[in-house]
Formats: sequence, structure tokens, C-alpha cells
Amino acid sequence: MAQKIRVMVVDDSIVFRSFLIKGISEDPRFEVVGFAVNALDAKGKLPTLKPDIMTLDIEMPGMTGLEFLKEVLPSHPVPVILVSSLNVRVFDALAAGAVDFVRKPGTENGAREQFMASLRAKLAIGANAKPRLPVSSVAGHAPAQTVNTAMAPRAAGSAHSPIISATGMHPSVDVIAIGASTGGTEAILEVVRQFPARMPGIVITQHMPSGFTSMYAERLNKICKLEVREAKHGDKVQPGLILLAPGGLQMRVVRMGSGYAVSCTEEEKVSGHRPSVDVLFDSVATHVRSRAIGVILTGMGADGAAGMLRMRRAGAYTIGQDRESCVVYGMPMEAFKIGAVCMQAPLGSIHNAVLARLAKG
Repeated sequence: MAQKIRVMVVDDSIVFRSFLIKGISEDPRFEVVGFAVNALDAKGKLPTLKPDIMTLDIEMPGMTGLEFLKEVLPSHPVPVILVSSLNVRVFDALAAGAVDFVRKPGTENGAREQFMASLRAKLAIGANAKPRLPVSSVAGHAPAQTVNTAMAPRAAGSAHSPIISATGMHPSVDVIAIGASTGGTEAILEVVRQFPARMPGIVITQHMPSGFTSMYAERLNKICKLEVREAKHGDKVQPGLILLAPGGLQMRVVRMGSGYAVSCTEEEKVSGHRPSVDVLFDSVATHVRSRAIGVILTGMGADGAAGMLRMRRAGAYTIGQDRESCVVYGMPMEAFKIGAVCMQAPLGSIHNAVLARLAKG
């Protein structure tokens, strides 16, 4: 029998804490080894309980979940899954090292069952995740790139000045498509924050529920040199603009005259997700073909791998995040295994790989 995953639950609400403990314990994969009534309580119990993973609320009296992460995680790097209401501080907590988050359930029918299924899935994957230190402490110190040369030429590792006009137009690249899941909010930020203002249009799918994507776009917009916004149906893909797939919808790149736009529609889940990276990458492979760059970042599962393979076969240049820098080496691994990536690179070097490709003209 496989060893059970040791879980610690941290929540100040006795009702919700009991719900979490009961729901997690019903799954034979897990053992709830203890709980804490607040972050300060968790700080004291963590060294003794030694969980494989923990759930953490953000808003708690006394020490908040965010303060706990900043103070405790560097010395006790246990994977943390945030269990929170719709709150912009989720992204501060992810920046502080939390692995992923699950939104607290509402009162609609089936909400609690869906929440618990999502939490269990993220606990199972997250137990093997590698919590990252905040980006500010690691930015600029990435190791040299690694390259898969089986099917594509090597991209230079140093930062080149891309051939981009004053309007942001590029002679050979129209669209940059990025996909990510677990650990992706900070990985995406690490990549796009280092892009100059003049870049080809960028489209991003990050697995995230509705409500959070608009807040995440606002966060990126404040930090990046490019304009970032949550995509709306019919938005044009334009140089200098990043469009983020809205949570709960599928986003595609479609032809609009001589350029491109995005289609954001209510559809079934694909590869288990809505938005799905496969949906985005498939559309780029169909409509943009060789005039695209694809990037697949940290995440569990295989969403995006098949779509990236179609992108590569259509002539696009594709980049996968390497194992060592991923929080979860799932999606990039699956893409690499099927030959979908032209090269792999550590997170801190991916922006250079994109700029180097653009510099080829």
C-alpha cells in the first residue's frame, strides 16, 4: 500500500475546518495529521507534525496566512494550498511561495462536492511540488539554458535586441502564446515582466477560476511594461498587449481580416480545464502557424502538450520550462516527451529565449 500523504489543515473557522478535515480524510490517499486554528498556531505545530502538504486560509485573526508564508516558509518549505474566498491577496500569497489555491465553495448545488474534488486533486499533486522562493530573490540568477536539438536549432541564451518596429510589429512573429497551471501565476509574471514594451501580441491561458483572472490581469498590468488585461470576446491581438484567458471560458485566437482576435466562449472543459491551454495552442497552430512562438510553463497534467505539438508541426517555435525550475514538472514534461518543444529552458531564461528567437528576424 502506498504511503499516505500527510496533510495539515489551517483555518480559523471551526465549521469549515471540520468540513476540510472530514472531506480530506474520506480519501484513502490522505491522512490529516493535525490542524491549526490560526497561523500562529500553525507556526508552532508545523515542526512537530511535519506534514507533506498543508491547506492555509489567508484571512485569519492575528498572524495572517500571508505573514505566515513570508515568515515560516523559507525555513520550513512545505507545499501550501491556499483555501480562500475571492481575494486579491491570493496572488501575494502565491508570490510568497504558496503552490496553488482553491476558491472556497459557494452555496449553489454541488459547490462543496466540486470544491472538495478540486482540493483533493491539488493536494495529491502539490505534495510533490517544489515551493519557490519569491521571484525577487531569484530573478536574474537563472542557470544556463538546456536545449533539445533533435528537431530544431538552438536559440541563443543571451538577451538579444529583437527586431521589432516602433509599433511593435515583428517581421516573422505575430503571436506569442503562453500556457501554465500549478505555479504558473508567478512563472508567467517572471517571464512577461522582463519583456520590453514593444512585443508581438501575447495571449495567455493560466488555469484559474472566474473572478481571479481579472484580478490577476490587473496585477500583471501594474508590474509589466506591456498592457495586460483579461480578454473579452472579439478583442484584437495587438503588439504591446497581453490578453489573459478569462476563467470559466475557452479562449481561441481567430483570424480577423489581416490580423487576429480572440474568441472567448462558454464551452465544455477540454483536457479537464476551462480555459484550456490545448484550446489556445490548437487555435494558434491553425491560424498563426509558423508566425508564432509557444511557451509551456509549470503545471500538473498534460493540458497544452498536444496543442504545442500541433504548433510545432505547423512551424511555430516552441519553448518548455525545464524540470529543475518548475513547481510541478507535468505539462512541460508531457510536451517534451512527445517532441512538442524545440527547446527547454529554466524559468529565468525563458524571456531571453523568446527575445533571441525574435532577434532572428
